[in-house]
Amino acid sequence: RRLVPQSVRRAARRAPCCAAPSGGAGREGRAARRDGDDGKFGALAECARRAGVALSGAALGAALLLSAPQPACAFVERNPAQGVAAPLNAEESANVALFKRSTPSVVFVTNLTQRRDAYTMNVTEVPQGAGSGFVWDASGHIVTNYHVIKGASEVSVTLDDQSTYPAQVIGFDKDKDIAVLKIDGNGTLTPLPRGSSSMLQVGQKVFAIGNPFGLDHTLTTGIISGTGREIASGNTGRPISDIIQTDAAINPGNSGGPLLNSGGQLIGINTAIYSPSGANSGVGFALPVDTVTGIVDQLITFGKVTRPVLGISFAPDQAAAQLGVDGVLVLDAPSKGPAGRAGVRPTRRDRYGRLQLGDIVVQINGDTIKNAGDLYKTLDKLNPGQTVTLGVLRDSDELALSVTLDSS
Repeated sequence: RRLVPQSVRRAARRAPCCAAPSGGAGREGRAARRDGDDGKFGALAECARRAGVALSGAALGAALLLSAPQPACAFVERNPAQGVAAPLNAEESANVALFKRSTPSVVFVTNLTQRRDAYTMNVTEVPQGAGSGFVWDASGHIVTNYHVIKGASEVSVTLDDQSTYPAQVIGFDKDKDIAVLKIDGNGTLTPLPRGSSSMLQVGQKVFAIGNPFGLDHTLTTGIISGTGREIASGNTGRPISDIIQTDAAINPGNSGGPLLNSGGQLIGINTAIYSPSGANSGVGFALPVDTVTGIVDQLITFGKVTRPVLGISFAPDQAAAQLGVDGVLVLDAPSKGPAGRAGVRPTRRDRYGRLQLGDIVVQINGDTIKNAGDLYKTLDKLNPGQTVTLGVLRDSDELALSVTLDSS
Protein backbone atom coordinates (compact mmCIF):
# COMPACT_ATOMS: atom_id res chain seq x y z
CA ARG A 1 0.00 0.00 0.00
CA ARG A 2 2.91 2.33 0.78
CA LEU A 3 4.40 1.73 -2.67
CA VAL A 4 1.18 2.61 -4.58
CA PRO A 5 0.79 6.35 -5.27
CA GLN A 6 -2.18 8.09 -3.64
CA SER A 7 -3.61 9.08 -7.03
CA VAL A 8 -3.81 5.42 -8.02
CA ARG A 9 -5.54 4.47 -4.76
CA ARG A 10 -8.14 7.22 -5.28
CA ALA A 11 -8.85 6.02 -8.82
CA ALA A 12 -9.30 2.47 -7.56
CA ARG A 13 -11.85 3.54 -4.94
CA ARG A 14 -13.91 5.40 -7.56
CA ALA A 15 -14.02 2.39 -9.91
CA PRO A 16 -17.36 0.35 -9.85
CA CYS A 17 -15.48 -2.91 -9.46
CA CYS A 18 -14.15 -1.65 -6.19
CA ALA A 19 -17.62 -1.71 -4.46
CA ALA A 20 -18.01 -4.02 -1.49
CA PRO A 21 -19.49 -7.46 -2.40
CA SER A 22 -23.09 -8.14 -1.30
CA GLY A 23 -22.66 -11.89 -0.73
CA GLY A 24 -23.64 -13.46 2.58
CA ALA A 25 -21.66 -15.45 5.09
CA GLY A 26 -20.07 -18.86 4.49
CA ARG A 27 -18.60 -20.24 1.33
CA GLU A 28 -20.55 -17.87 -0.88
CA GLY A 29 -19.39 -14.91 1.17
CA ARG A 30 -15.76 -16.02 1.02
CA ALA A 31 -16.07 -16.56 -2.73
CA ALA A 32 -17.62 -13.15 -3.11
CA ARG A 33 -14.83 -11.60 -1.09
CA ARG A 34 -12.30 -13.42 -3.27
CA ASP A 35 -14.04 -12.16 -6.35
CA GLY A 36 -14.09 -8.70 -4.81
CA ASP A 37 -10.39 -8.86 -4.01
CA ASP A 38 -9.67 -10.02 -7.53
CA GLY A 39 -11.73 -7.15 -8.76
CA LYS A 40 -9.84 -4.73 -6.58
CA PHE A 41 -6.50 -5.96 -7.89
CA GLY A 42 -7.84 -5.92 -11.41
CA ALA A 43 -9.04 -2.37 -10.95
CA LEU A 44 -5.66 -1.43 -9.46
CA ALA A 45 -3.89 -2.97 -12.44
CA GLU A 46 -6.13 -1.11 -14.86
CA CYS A 47 -5.66 2.14 -12.99
CA ALA A 48 -1.92 1.51 -12.80
CA ARG A 49 -1.85 0.97 -16.57
CA ARG A 50 -3.58 4.29 -16.96
CA ALA A 51 -1.32 5.93 -14.31
CA GLY A 52 1.68 4.45 -16.16
CA VAL A 53 4.65 6.45 -15.05
CA ALA A 54 3.66 6.73 -11.42
CA LEU A 55 3.36 2.97 -10.95
CA SER A 56 6.51 2.33 -12.93
CA GLY A 57 8.46 4.62 -10.59
CA ALA A 58 6.90 2.93 -7.58
CA ALA A 59 7.70 -0.51 -8.97
CA LEU A 60 11.29 0.51 -9.67
CA GLY A 61 11.63 1.83 -6.12
CA ALA A 62 10.14 -1.39 -4.75
CA ALA A 63 12.54 -3.45 -6.84
CA LEU A 64 15.52 -1.52 -5.57
CA LEU A 65 14.36 -1.76 -1.96
CA LEU A 66 13.51 -5.42 -2.07
CA SER A 67 16.43 -6.65 -4.21
CA ALA A 68 19.43 -8.17 -2.44
CA PRO A 69 22.45 -5.84 -2.20
CA GLN A 70 25.40 -6.71 -4.46
CA PRO A 71 28.99 -6.75 -3.18
CA ALA A 72 30.80 -3.46 -3.84
CA CYS A 73 33.88 -5.28 -5.10
CA ALA A 74 31.93 -6.22 -8.21
CA PHE A 75 32.53 -2.66 -9.51
CA VAL A 76 36.27 -2.56 -8.67
CA GLU A 77 38.77 -3.73 -11.27
CA ARG A 78 41.17 -6.16 -9.67
CA ASN A 79 44.85 -5.67 -10.63
CA PRO A 80 47.16 -8.04 -8.81
CA ALA A 81 50.26 -6.04 -9.94
CA GLN A 82 48.98 -2.68 -8.64
CA GLY A 83 51.48 -0.99 -6.24
CA VAL A 84 54.46 -3.13 -7.23
CA ALA A 85 57.44 -1.02 -8.38
CA ALA A 86 59.10 -1.98 -11.62
CA PRO A 87 62.72 -3.09 -11.18
CA LEU A 88 65.44 -0.61 -12.13
CA ASN A 89 67.81 -1.42 -14.92
CA ALA A 90 71.57 -1.28 -14.42
CA GLU A 91 71.94 2.32 -15.63
CA GLU A 92 69.09 3.60 -13.45
CA SER A 93 70.48 1.81 -10.41
CA ALA A 94 73.88 3.41 -10.99
CA ASN A 95 72.31 6.88 -11.31
CA VAL A 96 70.32 6.46 -8.11
CA ALA A 97 73.38 5.21 -6.22
CA LEU A 98 75.49 8.15 -7.48
CA PHE A 99 72.84 10.68 -6.43
CA LYS A 100 72.45 9.20 -2.94
CA ARG A 101 76.20 9.02 -2.50
CA SER A 102 76.90 12.58 -3.70
CA THR A 103 73.94 14.52 -2.29
CA PRO A 104 75.35 14.87 1.27
CA SER A 105 78.31 16.79 -0.22
CA VAL A 106 76.18 19.34 -2.12
CA VAL A 107 75.00 22.44 -0.24
CA PHE A 108 72.61 25.36 -0.78
CA VAL A 109 74.23 28.81 -0.54
CA THR A 110 72.13 31.88 0.33
CA ASN A 111 73.36 35.42 -0.26
CA LEU A 112 72.05 37.89 2.33
CA THR A 113 72.27 41.65 2.05
CA GLN A 114 71.26 44.52 4.31
CA ARG A 115 68.27 46.65 3.38
CA ARG A 116 67.01 49.74 5.21
CA ASP A 117 63.27 50.20 5.56
CA ALA A 118 62.25 53.52 4.01
CA TYR A 119 59.68 54.26 6.75
CA THR A 120 61.15 52.87 9.96
CA MET A 121 64.84 53.19 8.90
CA ASN A 122 65.42 49.74 10.42
CA VAL A 123 68.14 47.62 8.81
CA THR A 124 67.21 44.03 8.00
CA GLU A 125 68.93 41.22 6.14
CA VAL A 126 67.09 39.81 3.14
CA PRO A 127 68.11 37.16 0.59
CA GLN A 128 69.29 38.70 -2.68
CA GLY A 129 70.48 35.54 -4.39
CA ALA A 130 71.12 31.85 -3.99
CA GLY A 131 73.10 29.09 -5.60
CA SER A 132 74.78 25.78 -5.01
CA GLY A 133 78.14 24.67 -3.64
CA PHE A 134 79.91 21.57 -2.45
CA VAL A 135 82.10 20.41 0.41
CA TRP A 136 85.78 20.64 -0.51
CA ASP A 137 87.33 19.09 2.60
CA ALA A 138 86.47 17.86 6.09
CA SER A 139 87.70 21.16 7.60
CA GLY A 140 84.50 22.87 6.47
CA HIS A 141 85.63 24.59 3.27
CA ILE A 142 82.83 25.10 0.76
CA VAL A 143 83.48 25.94 -2.90
CA THR A 144 80.99 27.90 -5.01
CA ASN A 145 80.93 30.60 -7.70
CA TYR A 146 81.95 34.15 -6.85
CA HIS A 147 78.84 35.59 -8.52
CA VAL A 148 76.68 33.58 -6.07
CA ILE A 149 78.04 35.55 -3.07
CA LYS A 150 78.84 38.83 -4.84
CA GLY A 151 77.74 41.86 -2.81
CA ALA A 152 76.69 39.77 0.21
CA SER A 153 76.78 41.18 3.73
CA GLU A 154 76.30 37.67 5.10
CA VAL A 155 76.32 34.18 3.61
CA SER A 156 74.58 31.07 4.94
CA VAL A 157 75.04 27.44 3.92
CA THR A 158 72.33 24.77 4.20
CA LEU A 159 73.43 21.13 4.30
CA ASP A 160 71.63 18.01 3.13
CA ASP A 161 70.02 17.49 6.56
CA GLN A 162 68.52 21.03 6.34
CA SER A 163 70.83 22.38 9.04
CA THR A 164 71.95 25.95 8.27
CA TYR A 165 75.29 27.51 9.22
CA PRO A 166 76.69 31.02 8.86
CA ALA A 167 79.62 31.01 6.43
CA GLN A 168 82.84 32.98 6.44
CA VAL A 169 84.21 34.12 3.08
CA ILE A 170 87.82 32.88 2.99
CA GLY A 171 88.64 34.36 -0.41
CA PHE A 172 87.53 34.63 -4.02
CA ASP A 173 88.85 34.93 -7.54
CA LYS A 174 86.74 37.27 -9.66
CA ASP A 175 88.54 36.39 -12.87
CA LYS A 176 87.77 32.68 -12.63
CA ASP A 177 84.45 33.11 -10.76
CA ILE A 178 85.47 30.98 -7.76
CA ALA A 179 84.84 31.59 -4.04
CA VAL A 180 85.77 29.61 -0.94
CA LEU A 181 83.62 29.68 2.23
CA LYS A 182 84.11 28.05 5.60
CA ILE A 183 81.54 26.67 8.04
CA ASP A 184 81.65 24.75 11.29
CA GLY A 185 80.12 21.42 10.29
CA ASN A 186 80.86 19.67 13.61
CA GLY A 187 82.69 16.85 11.83
CA THR A 188 79.64 15.80 9.79
CA LEU A 189 80.86 17.04 6.39
CA THR A 190 81.47 14.67 3.50
CA PRO A 191 83.88 16.00 0.84
CA LEU A 192 83.34 15.14 -2.80
CA PRO A 193 86.01 12.88 -4.32
CA ARG A 194 87.99 14.80 -6.95
CA GLY A 195 88.82 13.50 -10.39
CA SER A 196 90.78 15.04 -13.26
CA SER A 197 89.67 17.18 -16.18
CA SER A 198 92.78 16.68 -18.31
CA MET A 199 91.57 13.50 -20.04
CA LEU A 200 87.90 14.32 -20.57
CA GLN A 201 86.42 13.27 -23.91
CA VAL A 202 83.47 14.55 -25.91
CA GLY A 203 80.55 12.17 -25.46
CA GLN A 204 81.49 11.20 -21.91
CA LYS A 205 78.50 11.03 -19.55
CA VAL A 206 78.27 13.67 -16.82
CA PHE A 207 75.92 14.52 -13.93
CA ALA A 208 75.03 17.94 -12.52
CA ILE A 209 73.68 18.30 -8.98
CA GLY A 210 72.38 21.57 -7.57
CA ASN A 211 69.40 23.60 -6.42
CA PRO A 212 67.85 25.08 -9.59
CA PHE A 213 65.20 27.74 -8.87
CA GLY A 214 65.60 26.96 -5.16
CA LEU A 215 64.45 23.35 -5.54
CA ASP A 216 66.17 20.95 -3.19
CA HIS A 217 68.93 18.74 -4.67
CA THR A 218 68.14 18.11 -8.31
CA LEU A 219 70.04 15.70 -10.55
CA THR A 220 70.35 16.21 -14.31
CA THR A 221 72.36 14.13 -16.74
CA GLY A 222 73.98 14.73 -20.08
CA ILE A 223 77.23 14.38 -21.95
CA ILE A 224 80.32 16.49 -22.52
CA SER A 225 79.56 18.46 -25.68
CA GLY A 226 82.97 20.08 -25.99
CA THR A 227 86.25 20.76 -24.21
CA GLY A 228 88.75 23.61 -24.34
CA ARG A 229 86.03 26.25 -24.70
CA GLU A 230 86.66 29.87 -23.78
CA ILE A 231 84.17 32.23 -22.17
CA ALA A 232 84.46 35.71 -20.71
CA SER A 233 84.23 36.12 -16.95
CA GLY A 234 80.94 37.72 -16.02
CA ASN A 235 82.73 39.64 -13.25
CA THR A 236 85.80 41.13 -14.96
CA GLY A 237 85.44 40.25 -18.64
CA ARG A 238 88.75 38.38 -18.65
CA PRO A 239 88.74 35.14 -20.65
CA ILE A 240 88.42 31.80 -18.89
CA SER A 241 89.99 29.03 -20.94
CA ASP A 242 89.69 25.22 -20.96
CA ILE A 243 85.98 25.40 -20.12
CA ILE A 244 83.88 22.21 -20.26
CA GLN A 245 80.71 22.42 -22.35
CA THR A 246 77.82 20.10 -21.47
CA ASP A 247 74.20 19.57 -22.44
CA ALA A 248 73.21 18.55 -18.89
CA ALA A 249 70.42 20.91 -17.80
CA ILE A 250 71.92 23.81 -15.83
CA ASN A 251 69.44 26.44 -14.64
CA PRO A 252 69.58 29.48 -12.33
CA GLY A 253 70.47 28.12 -8.90
CA ASN A 254 72.77 25.43 -10.29
CA SER A 255 75.69 27.88 -10.25
CA GLY A 256 78.49 26.64 -8.02
CA GLY A 257 77.25 23.06 -8.02
CA PRO A 258 79.43 20.11 -9.00
CA LEU A 259 79.72 18.43 -12.38
CA LEU A 260 80.49 14.74 -11.84
CA ASN A 261 81.67 11.87 -13.98
CA SER A 262 80.11 8.40 -13.95
CA GLY A 263 82.16 7.45 -10.90
CA GLY A 264 80.81 10.37 -8.86
CA GLN A 265 84.12 12.26 -9.01
CA LEU A 266 84.26 16.05 -9.30
CA ILE A 267 85.39 17.16 -12.77
CA GLY A 268 84.05 20.71 -12.86
CA ILE A 269 82.00 23.52 -11.30
CA ASN A 270 78.82 24.59 -13.10
CA THR A 271 79.27 28.29 -13.73
CA ALA A 272 77.37 29.60 -16.75
CA ILE A 273 74.84 28.85 -19.46
CA TYR A 274 74.29 30.15 -22.95
CA SER A 275 70.65 31.11 -23.18
CA PRO A 276 68.73 34.11 -24.57
CA SER A 277 65.88 33.43 -22.11
CA GLY A 278 67.96 32.77 -18.98
CA ALA A 279 66.78 29.15 -18.72
CA ASN A 280 68.52 25.99 -19.84
CA SER A 281 68.95 25.67 -23.59
CA GLY A 282 71.29 22.69 -23.66
CA VAL A 283 74.54 24.70 -23.60
CA GLY A 284 76.12 24.83 -20.15
CA PHE A 285 79.67 25.60 -19.08
CA ALA A 286 81.74 24.30 -16.18
CA LEU A 287 85.13 25.29 -14.79
CA PRO A 288 87.55 22.32 -15.04
CA VAL A 289 88.58 20.83 -11.72
CA ASP A 290 92.29 21.00 -12.57
CA THR A 291 92.01 24.80 -12.80
CA VAL A 292 89.81 25.00 -9.71
CA THR A 293 92.17 22.97 -7.52
CA GLY A 294 95.12 25.34 -7.87
CA ILE A 295 92.96 28.40 -7.23
CA VAL A 296 91.18 26.91 -4.20
CA ASP A 297 94.48 25.83 -2.64
CA GLN A 298 95.79 29.41 -2.95
CA LEU A 299 92.59 30.88 -1.49
CA ILE A 300 92.67 28.52 1.50
CA THR A 301 96.39 29.17 2.13
CA PHE A 302 96.70 32.89 1.39
CA GLY A 303 93.12 34.17 1.21
CA LYS A 304 93.76 35.48 -2.31
CA VAL A 305 95.06 34.36 -5.68
CA THR A 306 98.54 35.48 -6.68
CA ARG A 307 99.01 35.94 -10.41
CA PRO A 308 101.94 37.28 -12.42
CA VAL A 309 101.73 40.96 -13.30
CA LEU A 310 103.31 42.43 -16.44
CA GLY A 311 102.64 46.00 -15.35
CA ILE A 312 101.02 47.54 -18.44
CA SER A 313 97.68 48.97 -19.44
CA PHE A 314 96.69 48.42 -23.04
CA ALA A 315 94.18 49.53 -25.64
CA PRO A 316 90.97 47.56 -26.23
CA ASP A 317 91.18 45.12 -29.12
CA GLN A 318 88.63 47.09 -31.15
CA ALA A 319 90.67 50.30 -30.88
CA ALA A 320 93.88 48.50 -31.77
CA ALA A 321 92.22 46.95 -34.82
CA GLN A 322 91.07 50.39 -36.00
CA LEU A 323 94.69 51.58 -35.81
CA GLY A 324 95.84 48.57 -37.82
CA VAL A 325 97.72 47.07 -34.87
CA ASP A 326 98.18 43.29 -34.77
CA GLY A 327 99.07 42.65 -31.13
CA VAL A 328 98.58 44.39 -27.77
CA LEU A 329 99.15 48.15 -27.91
CA VAL A 330 100.72 49.46 -24.69
CA LEU A 331 99.03 52.62 -23.43
CA ASP A 332 100.91 52.95 -20.15
CA ALA A 333 103.83 51.25 -18.45
CA PRO A 334 104.57 52.75 -15.00
CA SER A 335 108.27 53.21 -14.45
CA LYS A 336 108.21 51.20 -11.20
CA GLY A 337 106.37 48.27 -12.78
CA PRO A 338 107.95 45.20 -14.42
CA ALA A 339 107.46 46.44 -17.99
CA GLY A 340 108.54 49.99 -17.12
CA ARG A 341 111.74 48.73 -15.51
CA ALA A 342 112.47 46.68 -18.64
CA GLY A 343 112.14 49.75 -20.88
CA VAL A 344 108.70 49.19 -22.46
CA ARG A 345 107.57 52.44 -24.08
CA PRO A 346 103.98 53.68 -23.54
CA THR A 347 101.75 55.59 -25.95
CA ARG A 348 102.20 59.37 -25.68
CA ARG A 349 101.91 62.67 -27.54
CA ASP A 350 104.77 64.72 -28.84
CA ARG A 351 105.17 68.43 -28.24
CA TYR A 352 102.94 69.19 -31.21
CA GLY A 353 100.10 67.02 -29.80
CA ARG A 354 100.53 64.26 -32.31
CA LEU A 355 99.89 60.70 -31.04
CA GLN A 356 102.93 58.44 -30.86
CA LEU A 357 101.99 54.79 -30.50
CA GLY A 358 103.73 52.85 -27.78
CA ASP A 359 105.26 49.39 -28.02
CA ILE A 360 103.12 46.58 -29.39
CA VAL A 361 103.46 43.27 -27.51
CA VAL A 362 103.60 40.43 -30.06
CA GLN A 363 105.31 37.61 -28.11
CA ILE A 364 105.95 36.30 -24.60
CA ASN A 365 108.49 33.49 -24.33
CA GLY A 366 107.87 32.65 -27.97
CA ASP A 367 104.06 32.47 -27.65
CA THR A 368 102.32 34.67 -30.21
CA ILE A 369 100.20 37.50 -28.77
CA LYS A 370 97.52 38.81 -31.13
CA ASN A 371 94.99 40.22 -28.66
CA ALA A 372 94.20 40.66 -24.96
CA GLY A 373 92.89 37.11 -24.69
CA ASP A 374 96.22 35.69 -25.82
CA LEU A 375 98.01 37.90 -23.29
CA TYR A 376 95.86 36.73 -20.37
CA LYS A 377 96.13 33.07 -21.31
CA THR A 378 99.90 33.28 -21.61
CA LEU A 379 100.26 35.05 -18.26
CA ASP A 380 98.08 32.40 -16.58
CA LYS A 381 100.75 29.83 -17.44
CA LEU A 382 103.52 31.86 -15.78
CA ASN A 383 104.47 32.44 -12.14
CA PRO A 384 105.21 35.57 -10.13
CA GLY A 385 108.93 36.32 -10.04
CA GLN A 386 109.55 34.52 -13.31
CA THR A 387 111.72 36.28 -15.92
CA VAL A 388 110.31 36.16 -19.45
CA THR A 389 111.33 37.41 -22.87
CA LEU A 390 108.91 40.04 -24.14
CA GLY A 391 108.80 40.57 -27.91
CA VAL A 392 107.61 44.05 -28.89
CA LEU A 393 107.30 46.12 -32.06
CA ARG A 394 108.61 49.68 -31.73
CA ASP A 395 108.06 51.76 -34.81
CA SER A 396 109.27 49.29 -37.44
CA ASP A 397 111.76 47.44 -35.26
CA GLU A 398 111.20 44.22 -33.30
CA LEU A 399 112.83 44.16 -29.89
CA ALA A 400 113.29 41.46 -27.25
CA LEU A 401 113.10 42.72 -23.67
CA SER A 402 113.76 40.77 -20.47
CA VAL A 403 110.94 41.28 -17.92
CA THR A 404 110.73 39.91 -14.37
CA LEU A 405 107.04 39.49 -13.45
CA ASP A 406 105.61 40.88 -10.23
CA SER A 407 102.93 39.33 -8.07
CA SER A 408 99.37 40.61 -7.96
